[in-house]
Amino acid sequence: MTEQEIKALVSLLDDDDKEVSRLVEREIRQQGGKIIPFLENEWESAGFSPDVQRKIEELIHELQYVLTLERLTNWYNGGAVDLLEGLWIVATYQYPDLSLEKIRADFEQFYYETWLEFKTDMHPIDQIRALNHVFFSKLKFGSNTKNFHSAGNSMINVVLETKKGNPISLCCIYMIIAQRLNMPVYGVNLPNLFVLTYKQDSIQFYINVFNKGLVFMRSDIDHYIAQLNLKSNETFYQPCSNLDILKRVLRNLTLAFEKTGDTDKVNEIEKMALILNEPLPE
Repeated sequence: MTEQEIKALVSLLDDDDKEVSRLVEREIRQQGGKIIPFLENEWESAGFSPDVQRKIEELIHELQYVLTLERLTNWYNGGAVDLLEGLWIVATYQYPDLSLEKIRADFEQFYYETWLEFKTDMHPIDQIRALNHVFFSKLKFGSNTKNFHSAGNSMINVVLETKKGNPISLCCIYMIIAQRLNMPVYGVNLPNLFVLTYKQDSIQFYINVFNKGLVFMRSDIDHYIAQLNLKSNETFYQPCSNLDILKRVLRNLTLAFEKTGDTDKVNEIEKMALILNEPLPE
């Protein structure tokens, strides 16, 4: 459709005939994501009534949400390989214009600043100390204890901007930097807490990024699990997948919107989570 045709179509949203406006909405939805910029321009420039402006906003959100679902489906079907891309897709739910290239550039800068103080011949514990120094002292990342359940803690761009996050968002940023430095650092899905593990050959220890990169051992996990009165499970000690990480990010996001009573967003996030539980195509 041309821009003039889109203008004419959008103008019919204000039609008194409800059947006409329903047909117009259906046609707009069928146009898909390519119509979003035109809708945004119309919303900004045209003198529509508040009801029509709200309808345009809803249509824009619907179309953007469909794009998010498509991206998430493609990421999942592609093997869930790139964790940063997965985190970006989740963030586009709230920030549809977010640039993946900008986020990648931010991480390249983090990598460079860490690389300057990093030596590959260091003992693994010393490598973690060096990374901790850059991550917490130089880059100023820290725990968001004041707004622990905020939805922003699950949005990679918000955490990068504020330098505050929850356990899993901080662990993701830390892990991506570590892996960029060729460190064998991976996520670990503990109950009520997300941590990292350094695992290579016979060396394995754990890192609590939410507690300033505190290093701890398997026996500490044993004690933690015992305190929770849970039965020990090997998944509490071993690396988890990128898919597991994104599922947990979405669970946190669902909880955040539940706490604010936003049932529409809860439903939309749950629909995103269902994609990650679909059987893979053969």
